[in-house]
Amino acid sequence: MAQQALRPTTAGSLFATDGKPHPVQDTLMVATLVLGVLAFATSFFPGLHLLASWSGLLGIFTGLYGQWISVTTRQRFGLILGLGASGVGFMLGMAHGGLFGGLIG
Repeated sequence: MAQQALRPTTAGSLFATDGKPHPVQDTLMVATLVLGVLAFATSFFPGLHLLASWSGLLGIFTGLYGQWISVTTRQRFGLILGLGASGVGFMLGMAHGGLFGGLIG
């Protein structure tokens, strides 16, 4: 009974964790967030469509793999935010010229 009093209660927390380190999952979450912010920010400039589309595509792939191996709610929450930003950045980058716009053909 004394051991139960020492355990932190994380049942109601959105960012609940199991108390163990997960360096691969955390790295994928941070990479997805960074790529998502980069893709989203550059997608509003038509001249940066190559950067927006490629960073969005990489963010989508890292986010999907991160979702597959994620362990905690905190990781899944960050991955979904990064995936959404990557998806919007990728689509707007594709609309402005695509992955190879102007380089091929």
